[in-house]
Amino acid sequence: MWSIRAAVAALLLVGLVACSSAPSGPRFLRYDGPEVTRVIVQKDARLMHLMHHDRVLKSYRVDLGGNPNGHKQQFGDRRTPEGHYYIDRRNPRSRFHLSLGISYPNEYDVAYAAARGVNPGGDIFIHGRGPNFQRVNGDWTDGCIAVTDQEMEVIYAMIRDGTPISILP
Repeated sequence: MWSIRAAVAALLLVGLVACSSAPSGPRFLRYDGPEVTRVIVQKDARLMHLMHHDRVLKSYRVDLGGNPNGHKQQFGDRRTPEGHYYIDRRNPRSRFHLSLGISYPNEYDVAYAAARGVNPGGDIFIHGRGPNFQRVNGDWTDGCIAVTDQEMEVIYAMIRDGTPISILP
């Protein structure tokens, strides 16, 4: 009788441990390879390259803003900016899994928007898909650069704050 109870208890314990090991949030990976010295995004090819000087370390297919042609000019235009920026912040609690902030708008973007009397917008990130955008296809963001959640975990580990990013047409 005792051995049956012990066996049932052991099976329940194994089941609980198996359930508790399911992923509940982003994984924070560790990266100790070559430094990412620059990020290059080619909007027309929908590619992002993580560079170590002149060598490509990794490349990713990306989704862009829902209106991908041309440079972001104002809040709400759903365009991904074009130009030279840098990674200026990270968000481990992003609704898009993980995210890395891009320093848009720069001084030029602010001056251009001011001359037109519009808000340049902001909050441009490299991010994952998060729970609500797993099945979207094509360019769907409000101007950000999106990859899969698993890819974002690697990118988040590889890129440091201050890393330059060039977003090309």
